[in-house]
Formats: sequence, C-alpha cells, structure tokens
Amino acid sequence: MGEWFFCGMSGFQIAVLCACAFLAGVNKTGIPGVGILMVPFLAMVFPAKMSTGLLLPLLATADVFAVVHYHRHAHWNLVLRLLPWSLTGIVIGSIIIRQISNAQLKPLIGAIVLMMLILSVIRRRCAAGMNIPNQWWFAALMGIAAGMTTQMANAAGPVMVIYLLAMQLPKEEYMGTGAWYFLIVNWLKVPLYVWDRRIDWTSFRTDLLLIPLVAVGAWMGIVILRKMPQKWFNVVIQALAFIAALHLCWSAFR
Repeated sequence: MGEWFFCGMSGFQIAVLCACAFLAGVNKTGIPGVGILMVPFLAMVFPAKMSTGLLLPLLATADVFAVVHYHRHAHWNLVLRLLPWSLTGIVIGSIIIRQISNAQLKPLIGAIVLMMLILSVIRRRCAAGMNIPNQWWFAALMGIAAGMTTQMANAAGPVMVIYLLAMQLPKEEYMGTGAWYFLIVNWLKVPLYVWDRRIDWTSFRTDLLLIPLVAVGAWMGIVILRKMPQKWFNVVIQALAFIAALHLCWSAFR
C-alpha cells in the first residue's frame, strides 16, 4: 500500500512530506508562522513545481479543519475586500509560473520565502506600535502580493499576517478571517495547479494518505494556540526557513 502511494520516493522525501502534512495542520489552526517552513523544505527535496503541487492539497485540507473550528469568527468584510485583488495576483502568478522551469523556480521560491521572512520582522515591529495603513490601496497591495506568492509558491501566509494585523482583529477573528480567506483561495487554485500539471494522480494519492497527519496537526494547533508561548518557537522556525531559503537561492549559482 505504501509503495503504491509513495511510488518512487525515498524515505527522506516521505519523512519530509509527513512532517509538512503535520505542520500544515498546525499552521492553519494555531501557529500561522510555521507555514513558511514547509515551502523551502519541500522545494529542497522535490522538483520545485512538484513540491508546490504536493503542498497545496495539504494546505487546502488543513483549511477545512480551520474553518470548521473558527467559522463563526470570520470578518467577512475583510475577506471580500481582499479577494478581487488576490484573484488578480493569482492570474499574474499563473502567467509567470508557465514561463519558468523547475531550475528557475527553485531560487525564486527561496527569494519569496526570504521576502516573507522580512515581512515577519515588519510584523513584529507593527505589534510594537508601527502604524500600518488600512485604506483600499493597502488591501490592493496586500491582495495582489498574496495572490502572486500563493499561486507561485504557496507562501502568502506572512502577507496575510501583515494585512490582518493591520486590521487589529481579536485573536479568534484573526484566525477565522484567515481560515475563510485561504479556504476560498486555495480551493480555487486547485484546478489551476491541475491545469499546470503541478497536481496529478500520483501526487493526489500521496496527499490522500497524509490527511490523518493534517488532522492531528490541526488538533495540535488548537491546543498550542490556547496554551503555548510562541516567541522562541517562532524564532527557531524562522531561522530554519531562512537557512532553507538561502540554500534554494544558492542553487541558482551552482
């Protein structure tokens, strides 16, 4: 059975996939920052486009668990304000992704992750009192950036963190609004990923086997959100993501 689902994959690749399935659940229900770690690690052990196709169904499944838990807390005005701009960004990302190869995409994913980590630093400054605009043009900028990064690398999480932080939402509304936004966006992306051949029957079978790990991660995320301080955990996650992103960028010069 395992060979039928994980055909052609090494033990290390399977281990990375299992870890990412678990982290996808944690990311959606408890610690949004952990999602930035999955993108470069998958791109390090799989062809770049294949890595994004393996990750998207895991994220989309985790979105379902997040919405089930936080569905009553969504701020729908914010979701609807962002969606048209995000769809524009997805179209732009789709055009770009069809023009580049796996070799070109890998360092691009690394660069995107590095930019997202910089946004995470900005997020911490914002929490300390930095003024962020919430006018329409800010939603447009964040929406297009989120759409492009999510379509190309499934890496829009830090962009959404900046946007939702600017709206000064309570914790539950923050999680609920983000859950609904990504549920809509990620499931809309699935047909585009199939069209681009980033998702195929083999990757679908593999992700199907990993759903229990996504569910366990989602449950753990809820527990973590309630009980665990995030400061040092986030530092470790961002440091690992930074190292992995540098490795991907360096691959362009080999």
